[in-house]
Amino acid sequence: MSAKEIPPESISVENSSTEPTPDDREVTKPPAANLSLDVVFNVLRNRRRRLVLQSIEEEEGTTTLSDLAEHIGGIENDKPPAALNAQERKRVYVGLYQCHLPKMDDAGAIEFDKNRGTVDRGPMVDTYHTYLEREVETRRQWAKYYGGLTGVSAAALVGSVVLSTGLTSTVFVVTLLTLAVLSAWHWSRTDGV
Repeated sequence: MSAKEIPPESISVENSSTEPTPDDREVTKPPAANLSLDVVFNVLRNRRRRLVLQSIEEEEGTTTLSDLAEHIGGIENDKPPAALNAQERKRVYVGLYQCHLPKMDDAGAIEFDKNRGTVDRGPMVDTYHTYLEREVETRRQWAKYYGGLTGVSAAALVGSVVLSTGLTSTVFVVTLLTLAVLSAWHWSRTDGV
């Protein structure tokens, strides 16, 4: 009988070592310094994986697989997450569960707990964010700052003209200076982009 014909259950292991098999060992992730550009770009080349990174940042560094599937499904189908049908939601959920999240977990971009369905920031997520064009900090809403300045300036200008206070030119100069300072601050925060 050749080795190919021996059934696996009939093979006994006499000298079994106590060393764990590759399946039993915990996968160790490479340190950030050893993270190659190939790994980084392999993770970031897929839009769905970039959306995962963005969603986790928007959710303060932790979210669930279900929430991710709904959020990303809404973006991909151009509709609110509540309007997704079961098939649209399932297609994103399965893709994330089977492919994208495990790959991102192995690369240190996220920490994915399949049993609990949680997704957290990974130990090397900042490395990935350095290669994204967008700024990670999404808290600042510059349109509101400029809109607020415009509204206050317009009200002050109209008030000075209506009341004939003679402060029209002063209001105009203060508005221009404030706009210049706000623009310079915005420019410095976004590195001129």
